[in-house]
Amino acid sequence: MDMNAPVEKVKGVGPKTAEIFAKVNICTVGDLLYYLPRTYENFQAATHISDLTPGKIVVKGKISDLKIIRTKKRGLTITEGVIRDETGAIRTMWFNQPYRAKQFSDEREYYFTGNYELKNGRYALMSPSATLVQDVEARTNDNQSFQPIYSVKNSVKSQNFHKMFNSLRSDFAQIPDLLPITEDAPDFVQAGARAEALFNVHFPDSQDDVMRGRKYLSYEELFELILAAKLNQNENQKLRSLPLRFSASHTKILVENLPFRLTGAQRKATWEILQDLEHEQPMNRLLQGDVGSGKTVVAAIAAAQAAQNGAQTAILAPTAILAMQHFDSLGKIFAELKQRILASKGLNRSMLVDTKVHGKNLSEAQLGTSESKIATATNQKHRTFRFPRIALLTGATPNKKLVKQALKSGEIDVIVGTHALITDDTVFRELGLCIIDEQHRFGVNQRQKLMLKSPAGTAPHLLSMTATPIPRSLQLTIFGDLDCSIIDELPAGRQPITTKIIQETSQRDQLYPKIRELLQKGQQIYWICRLVEDTPTSSATSVKKQAKKVASVFKEAKVGVLYGKMPVEEKDQVMADFAAGKIEILVSTTVVEVGVNVPNANLIVIQDADDYGLAQLHQLRGRVGRGDQPAYCFLLIPGEDKPSKRLQELEKSTDGFYLAEVDLKIRGPGEIYGSLQHGALNLEIANLNDSVMIAQASHHASEFARTPENLECFPELSQRIQKYQQLTTLN
Repeated sequence: MDMNAPVEKVKGVGPKTAEIFAKVNICTVGDLLYYLPRTYENFQAATHISDLTPGKIVVKGKISDLKIIRTKKRGLTITEGVIRDETGAIRTMWFNQPYRAKQFSDEREYYFTGNYELKNGRYALMSPSATLVQDVEARTNDNQSFQPIYSVKNSVKSQNFHKMFNSLRSDFAQIPDLLPITEDAPDFVQAGARAEALFNVHFPDSQDDVMRGRKYLSYEELFELILAAKLNQNENQKLRSLPLRFSASHTKILVENLPFRLTGAQRKATWEILQDLEHEQPMNRLLQGDVGSGKTVVAAIAAAQAAQNGAQTAILAPTAILAMQHFDSLGKIFAELKQRILASKGLNRSMLVDTKVHGKNLSEAQLGTSESKIATATNQKHRTFRFPRIALLTGATPNKKLVKQALKSGEIDVIVGTHALITDDTVFRELGLCIIDEQHRFGVNQRQKLMLKSPAGTAPHLLSMTATPIPRSLQLTIFGDLDCSIIDELPAGRQPITTKIIQETSQRDQLYPKIRELLQKGQQIYWICRLVEDTPTSSATSVKKQAKKVASVFKEAKVGVLYGKMPVEEKDQVMADFAAGKIEILVSTTVVEVGVNVPNANLIVIQDADDYGLAQLHQLRGRVGRGDQPAYCFLLIPGEDKPSKRLQELEKSTDGFYLAEVDLKIRGPGEIYGSLQHGALNLEIANLNDSVMIAQASHHASEFARTPENLECFPELSQRIQKYQQLTTLN
């Protein structure tokens, strides 16, 4: 079987279906074969209605009396019906699925699968899935009792997938092996194992068949991912960079004159980074720090070492708001350092200048090297302590041409910016260090365009920063032996954040009084909504609707609105007004998730909290508690809902590293690290908590990677790992 043949070669896949498949990255026969069932149903286990007990059930019957009930609460709809068989009848209901009312025929029989439970004082079958009896009986699988169920893709329904796979059934034995079968491979990796595994997941006779098939496919995913990481490591070791020598005296002056004391974790991370920068092999380090842990000052010290060696640093941020925050933070750090050092050395205070280069009035004096150096006495010798000159470059930066000229001539040591840094006309004199914040928000091509701006024949040192802690198991699997520094302490004086789940029906009593209390103290509030405007397809609360409600409830407060599609100038103005205290309650989408630092904001409300992932909720919560006052996070859920496990975990813990491990177990690796290169990490089966299988795959892949030319004999494997190679490299 040709796994690379276009999917149109499969019987039942016409041009329209192929177009639908292309949108979900099913383009080849191999892509289709790896579209695995989302679950399996044992339809022979169907129970007569008269014998039902609470719990998960399967019933076979007809449905009638369908009706849609619209509630007053946020437009919630309930679709109700009655399922009957020869022994009795039960009520069934779906929430916010009005299409169900027209989905069924009174004359046809269906298998209904769902939870039979008590709801509003009566038992009902809640939100069941439904499968036509005739579709089950029409399948060619010899064992009709155990059936795979596929997720619907637009108009391509589960039964359509069954027909496609049935047309290929006799060809499964011709599926070629993928993995190298060597003495380092586990016993279940043998000739024909791949074909057998795919057959077992699509045509199982029992749950045991499914488990055997998924075991092999899980190993296959892990092997590909780890092999990609190993091969990337091999390539990285061939690169050379500019060694940025460590100066103990200069670093001591810098650290001792900071306006705050570094935490132990910051000191350890800083030392690891400064040591790496000395080597000719480029640093490839990931700096993990929970929200508010102080990653920026660590980056500042690294940039200072680069500047001391005459090299430039580029700090790439995903948004203009975050770039501006880094620019302001670095400017403040270096300005305060100058003041302290000048004062301690008794030097001429007229030498004190702003280390920022704003791009508005780029005079020769502002860029003069004499202003960036201070003579300091160390070890009886006079040396020059060089303060980095920093500049901001975003799409909205005025006089971009002048900033770029100064960057090219070497008159800027540290440039902070967004995608404007990677344009072709942005040229560095000697780029030695790249710092990429929230690097998973950039595509691999964007990152590499920046990395290629270093001097010919060299690669810059790379420090990637993330405020989304990555679980250790995911870290080891995706990035192999990647160097990683962790800041797991918060700076002294930071207040804990009290998190509370409340139902919307209780907010008047439990939430509003706290908001009024903080407003009276002159503090500010975030109110997060998922949508900008109401839509007929979602019951989620929108920013615009909620802003009107908040303004009517808190008439004394100044309410602002913020969302991603606002003009850049308008967004910047709203954030500036909020930071200045001109806006007291900011109703916003998740555009404030990163890069917003308003220490006076000490309460955040997250509407429809169960619509967000755990990592994103933790990021949003990190917008508050950034000052010296107690902070609060309220998670709002609809009145009839029970809080999910992730909300309960968020309520009891503020430890981002613990929550990352929980998130991995609940949601899987594709969600834990944002989009991870636009979804490139899409592990369908692999369990990153399976340490035994990870160890097997790591040993097998490591031995295979010792001779990279071996990959030439495995063209399909080579092609499949390319997406992971883009993911598992940080440069």
